[in-house]
Order: sequence, then structure tokens, then C-alpha cells
Amino acid sequence: MPTLKIAGLNLDIVWKNKSANFEQIETQCDAVQADLFLLPEMFSTGFCMEAEKVADRNLETLTWMKSFAKSKEAAVAGSVSVEENGSFYNRFYFVFPDGSFEYYDKRHLFSYSGEDKIYTAGTERKIIDYKGFRILLQVCFDLRFPVFARNQDDYDAMLYVANWPKSRVDAWKSLLKARSIENQAFLFGLNRIGTDGYNLEYEESSQVYFPDGREISIRESNLIRTEWHLEELQEFRNKFPFLKDRDGFEIQY
Repeated sequence: MPTLKIAGLNLDIVWKNKSANFEQIETQCDAVQADLFLLPEMFSTGFCMEAEKVADRNLETLTWMKSFAKSKEAAVAGSVSVEENGSFYNRFYFVFPDGSFEYYDKRHLFSYSGEDKIYTAGTERKIIDYKGFRILLQVCFDLRFPVFARNQDDYDAMLYVANWPKSRVDAWKSLLKARSIENQAFLFGLNRIGTDGYNLEYEESSQVYFPDGREISIRESNLIRTEWHLEELQEFRNKFPFLKDRDGFEIQY
């Protein structure tokens, strides 16, 4: 049965400095082996509202991600500020080892910070297939909206990448656990650490859950490691078939 080894990096993002962030990711992951490397929200710049200054216009971060994936012979995923056809997006790239990629544009923009005034919301829920796992891609504020993430028996795991400040970290931890339990899915929630350009503090708060509510990560310095076994998930769902009792609905955009 399929297994998936993931290494998430609790990155202290260098504010608006892509090359510095690429370098520190390469350094911290140099000796690490995994099937998937997970990086935080807007990992190359920080969660910055100066999109005109920081957004990728020439696919520079995606190009680096492809190179990194090739060198590690693994997938890499994380969100990036991008400009496309005159609009800005908070885009969660999932780059496969061969350089091909898929992406999800953040649906729920953080109006509290003015993100909705600068970035354009995505309109598509995105599930990707990798190594036998169906994986839902989500970004930060999406975590507060359970209807959008509701498992329609169409995914096995969830990835949340974030810049979620220390001042609200209890909500982050509580909602991650809830999303995993209610959707009977593996969940990896990766947050950044350090202090950003707005002087917001971020504490180490990345979490990995099995759908019974157990935290299943191994912590090594700034790395969060986990290994998922699809057989274990299927056994759990068969023993406790809660998803079959879910409510039916359609999401209106």
C-alpha cells in the first residue's frame, strides 16, 4: 500500500528576499530525504501586501521549486505571491519530481490584513494525486471555513500552509485538529516561525494529525517529519465509517 514521507520546514522567512529564502531552504534541507518537502505560505517573501514589489512576474520562485524538486528527486509544495495577467494571487504550487506542477489559488483571502483588496480569490477547490494519495491543498485563512474543505470522500489528506501569528495560534492548533477529525483525513499544517516585516511574531506551531486526533509528527530542529500509510487510513475509515453520514451540499462561488 502507498506510503508518503513528508518533511515540513518551519521557516524563519527573510522579509521580501527571495534569494535568501531559497538559500536557507537548500541549506536546511541539504541532508534531508523525503517524498515531499512542504514550505510555508508565501515562503519566498513573507506574507506581504506589497504585491507590486514582491510578486513573481517571471516565475522565479516556481523555477527554483522545479530545480529543488529535481535535485531532491521529490515533490515540493508551498504558496507564492504571483502576478498573472494584471492580477495578483496567493498561489499554492505543488511541484512534482519531474518538474510538472499543479496549483491552487487561495480562496479565502484574509480581509483583516487587506489581502482581499490586493489579491484575487481563487474559484477552484484543488485535489492533487501523488504517490497514491489524494491531497487537498489549502492556505492559511481557508482553515476557518470547514464547508469549503469538507471531505466528499474525494481526498485522503490535507495540506495547510500558513503565516499564522502567535497571537491567534490557539485557533490554528484547534482548527487543524478539528479539520482532520471531521474529514477523516491525514492533515499537515505548516506554519512559519520568527518575526515578519509587520513585527508580527510566529511561534513553532506546525502540526500533523491522524484522523483520530493523534499528533503524528517527529520534530528535528526546524523540520517536522511524518510518514503516512494509506492502509492505516483505510482501516480507520472502515472501522469508523463516519463520512457516509455527512450532509450533502453544493458550494456556491
